[in-house]
Amino acid sequence: METIDDVGEFGLIARVQARLPLTSPETLVPSGDDAAVLAAPDGRLAISTDVLLEGRHFRRDWSGPRDVGHKAAAQNFSDIAAMGGVPTSLLLAMVLPGDLPVAWVEEFAEGVAAECAPLGAIVAGGDMVRGDLITISVTVLGTLEGRAPVLRSGARPGDTVAVAGRLGWSAAGLELLLSGQDPHGDVGDGAAQAAGGGTGAGSGTEALPQPADYLAAHRRPSPPYAAGPQAARAGATAMLDVSDGLLADLKHLAVASGVAVDVDSTLLVTTPGPRLDQILTGGEDHALVATFAAEVPEGWRPIGTVYEGAAAVTVDGKPWEGPGGFSHFGHSA
Repeated sequence: METIDDVGEFGLIARVQARLPLTSPETLVPSGDDAAVLAAPDGRLAISTDVLLEGRHFRRDWSGPRDVGHKAAAQNFSDIAAMGGVPTSLLLAMVLPGDLPVAWVEEFAEGVAAECAPLGAIVAGGDMVRGDLITISVTVLGTLEGRAPVLRSGARPGDTVAVAGRLGWSAAGLELLLSGQDPHGDVGDGAAQAAGGGTGAGSGTEALPQPADYLAAHRRPSPPYAAGPQAARAGATAMLDVSDGLLADLKHLAVASGVAVDVDSTLLVTTPGPRLDQILTGGEDHALVATFAAEVPEGWRPIGTVYEGAAAVTVDGKPWEGPGGFSHFGHSA
């Protein structure tokens, strides 16, 4: 089995670059010099960054390298969509053990490339260093296409809260894995269903979810990228992606906007589907949640209302009992 130590740094870089999209019409100088040079059509760039750490954000016995590649790109691209923008490029920095098989890194790159492809996004550069645990840092750039960014701070009393994308599916998949579900079992059509364009858990328009669907959703989140620019064009007053859990992320919106938010559980849950606690507190689906003063656009599903009051998020008019979402340090959100 060929390892990274066998091929060396520059041999590995060549293997990875051969699998990645490196140029686009906006690429003035591609990866290969000390820095890439990209055009910014309207003079602005939306920028976000995130880190995946082996053992914390993924496990190699649960997720294949292509899965991790998809996830690394998707969780960053969704941040650009949540501003109403379109992802255009990313920078990829990796810490890799020397005894890691080269094939793992090659397949990871193929996963990144596959996530980039529908968006026409490229990998503009990056770095690789040796370390004990796989650590992946992605910085993504995007264009607002001339629009104002949609911030977290624009929600106003009377706005409708709506969601695009699934909620609770990744949490349901993680729970299955933690309970001993065979992570190498055949996911069959689950991967295709998890990658579909559903508007949320229990939208009523999808095939009945199976365990394989939840496992696939946990391994490869499917953010509704097009819904971000769509919401911006429709006049969304505030928006963000759901990475740490619906309640936790809505709390960020409530604090930034200085409003209270109430979600209606009857608009969130149908059976079969994820449980209410998974929908409210499960992260990593990377759905988008937004507020609208006017009509909610097609593909978005109303789930609640913005009210005047101290920054808080309630469920059916009452505080949620229990953890509200994921936090890296100390306490749940």
